[in-house]
Amino acid sequence: MINITRRSFMMGTLAAGAAMALPRSSFSRVRGANDDVRVAVVGLHNKGKNHIKWFRKLPGVRVVAICDPDKSILDREVKLFTERKEKVDTYVDYRKLLEDKNIDAIVTATPNHWHALITIWGCQAGKDVYVEKPVSHNIWEGRKMVEAARKYNRIVQTGTQSRSDEGLAEAIQYLQEGNLGKILLARGFYYKRRDGIGKVNGPQPIPESVDYNLWTGPAKMEPLMRKRLHYDWHWVWNTGNGELGNNGVHFIDVCRWTLGQNRLAPRVLSIGSRFGFNDDGQTPNTHIVFFDYQPVPIIAEIRNLPRKKGDKAMDHYKNVRVGPLIQCEHGYFAGGWAYDNNGKKIKQFSVSGGGDHHANFIKAVRSRKVEDLNADILEGHLSTTLCHMGNISHHVGKESQPNEIVESIKGNKEMTDAFERFQEHLRANEIDVNKTPWTLGASLQMDSNRERFVGKFSEQANMHLRREYRKPFVVPEQV
Repeated sequence: MINITRRSFMMGTLAAGAAMALPRSSFSRVRGANDDVRVAVVGLHNKGKNHIKWFRKLPGVRVVAICDPDKSILDREVKLFTERKEKVDTYVDYRKLLEDKNIDAIVTATPNHWHALITIWGCQAGKDVYVEKPVSHNIWEGRKMVEAARKYNRIVQTGTQSRSDEGLAEAIQYLQEGNLGKILLARGFYYKRRDGIGKVNGPQPIPESVDYNLWTGPAKMEPLMRKRLHYDWHWVWNTGNGELGNNGVHFIDVCRWTLGQNRLAPRVLSIGSRFGFNDDGQTPNTHIVFFDYQPVPIIAEIRNLPRKKGDKAMDHYKNVRVGPLIQCEHGYFAGGWAYDNNGKKIKQFSVSGGGDHHANFIKAVRSRKVEDLNADILEGHLSTTLCHMGNISHHVGKESQPNEIVESIKGNKEMTDAFERFQEHLRANEIDVNKTPWTLGASLQMDSNRERFVGKFSEQANMHLRREYRKPFVVPEQV
């Protein structure tokens, strides 16, 4: 039996250092139960506007500031505050917001490339932070976020809200107690339809309402080579981490939680490509990633194409399109139900998909206890790093034909099964793999203690552990 609590986390030795990107605020008062927690929301386009709604509903919480480098989005939210007769301070530059001592906590839903700096600078300024998934844009900066949270005694929550789902926690305990026998395999699925993002012939104009320097921040300053600035940054490596980082992190986190794994997988292998989209996106839209945990591996499967050409419906695996499926000796768990091996329902769990994740963050902000968090930054870092590992395997890989892939995964029953189903999926969508060949990722070994790749292909893989940061938006070596 695998035994682990839902809030287990490692408290490893942290790197010392006093260098800071911004001066640390002296504001770190301990709030009483009746004091309002004053929240600032950074990044308002999509998820951020929802965070405003969610945090406003919590008793004893006030959203007192908002920040976005797009003034049109900022104005949209200011209008709503005005209609509610609520005061809110506005910022275009996040660095100015950090000088405000009347802010207790920061909630960030910016593009991925900003997550690390917002969190680290927030910790240094004496603020607690709720950071959306994936917590980082690369592995190195994710570890720096953990270091900053610990060094400045900050509460840092990850936006993997399934960790606050009490019904899911009950189901995981049920599995860990062996009620379906030994856990054999953890699968995660994200089968969701997306269309391509279009193709442009040259650089596109930046919207007049956007401060593109601030929007780009630590990323490489590049011309806008896609139709939409917002959201489609997910599918460009300079700013996003593809579907694996965007939504795959949710079910990978649940799988790792179920298996009780508090270390990185010792080996990773990726197979995938961007099929059927003649567009400006760069990241895979069809992806299989194998995380070689022992004795129970995790397999992530992502598809953005429908079940067949011209159809709107998506494929499924045992009726699962989005979420985890935990295969055990005597059955499996999926979609809130425990099944036997014949697919007969055994037990239902009240899985909601989220729970009171925002309230959990506020609870920990008040108690000042990291152990009160359901999704501490370290948990977020580990699950996000698995996504990065899968993408790095893809980066270091090579174009391959199906017969080459079959030969390379021979002996891996789980990957062979997944790849056979993926080939059927592509045939149903009339995809010519000779025009867009598969990328067979490198089989990479990871040293979990050092968070570095070792062995074959490690030199190339380790080049992707971090990025070159654009001054002055630099993640510091010593937080």
